[in-house]
Amino acid sequence: MSRKLVDRGVDWVGQVPENWDFQKGKYLFRQRNERGNKKELQLLSPTQKYGCIPQSLYEELTGANAVKLNEKTDLNMLKTIHVGDFCISLRSFQGGFEYSEYEGVVSPAYQVFYPIYNNVHRGYYKYMFKDGAFIDKMNSFTLSLRDGKNIAFDDFGDTFLPVPSFEEQKSISEYLDKKTSEIDAAINEAQMLIDKYKAYKQSVITEAVTKGLNPQVKLRNSDIEWIGKIPIHWGLSRMETLFVEGVQKNIFYEFDHALKFTYGALVPKNEEGDVSELKGTYLAYSIIEEDDIAINGLNLNFDFVSQRVARCPQRGILTSAYLILKPYNKKYSRYFTYQLKSWDNQKVFHGMGKGVRLTLSFSEVKKMLMPMPPFEEQQAIADYLDDKCMQIDSIISRKETLISQLQEYKKSIIFEYVTGKKEVPNG
Repeated sequence: MSRKLVDRGVDWVGQVPENWDFQKGKYLFRQRNERGNKKELQLLSPTQKYGCIPQSLYEELTGANAVKLNEKTDLNMLKTIHVGDFCISLRSFQGGFEYSEYEGVVSPAYQVFYPIYNNVHRGYYKYMFKDGAFIDKMNSFTLSLRDGKNIAFDDFGDTFLPVPSFEEQKSISEYLDKKTSEIDAAINEAQMLIDKYKAYKQSVITEAVTKGLNPQVKLRNSDIEWIGKIPIHWGLSRMETLFVEGVQKNIFYEFDHALKFTYGALVPKNEEGDVSELKGTYLAYSIIEEDDIAINGLNLNFDFVSQRVARCPQRGILTSAYLILKPYNKKYSRYFTYQLKSWDNQKVFHGMGKGVRLTLSFSEVKKMLMPMPPFEEQQAIADYLDDKCMQIDSIISRKETLISQLQEYKKSIIFEYVTGKKEVPNG
């Protein structure tokens, strides 16, 4: 027989078991304001995915560079965080509170807190503070300011939290540990397959645009390091003989024609929030036509993941941060796009650009040589890759949908159990 659920008047929780208590956060947790750490003095990075972890581990896990402190910074002046403490994230609060399994220090800008009493099970509240309904409740405190604000401990402290018995907290935490680890394993397996198919897609593109579709064709040296050998009957053409650079100029911003670069594609900026503050102003944009090719040359020094080449599907305007290549003859555009995607896959564009935020210039690419099969062969290669990439993308899309479904399922079971909608099964 299921237990009775009642409404205790706490909006973000909904109904809970009738024997559960509620207390404000400030009566369960206390802020930690000490400086330094006598157990282990290391800098931790609060992250939505991994919790509070050493900055070096964050860089190892993500491949990204964490924001560095001034080398003269005295870690003893930073805020103490102990194993089992929680950390309130800064602006753009979206991922809940972070849990620390490490000793160390964090920036004084973060707010650190810990349980006051022994009847508070850290594992239970670790899940609660990552629950979507709780996050929405915390976000409600930031809505009055357009740019948001830091979530204050006082806001959290005045929020009512469910307090099951300690034994039930422990039971919920252990059950969610088991269930979420199973879901995470399925997500990781799907992500590994996605990564494999993406790598396969890259290899298919590179093989087709450098060797053609006939495995028996004789090859010759191209004298281009990242291309290697090409079919003996292919030519080579300088980029400047194939493309002219798109002209950047101040253009009156028109919402309906703005494009954005996302996931290796150019798509309309069809979300008003993306550009509403720009509408009706003159900005440095380039007009881009159908079948023009855009290269995203930002952050070349450290971003080795982004897909940087896209063929334009419609006339529009694109921010001047991107290099636009306008083919002299648009009938070659599909093949050119795949060839440049191959270069992108091989990181040919990396090492170009002058600094982290500056983009590629046409002067850097115009002398580069591009393999040129006969036009009929270009069309055959493009047709083959259109079909092959569509098949691979379909598989990737299904796996991405599966991951989204698993993530939603994970969120739902966390909410259902931390709020008592479902009871942990016996045994």
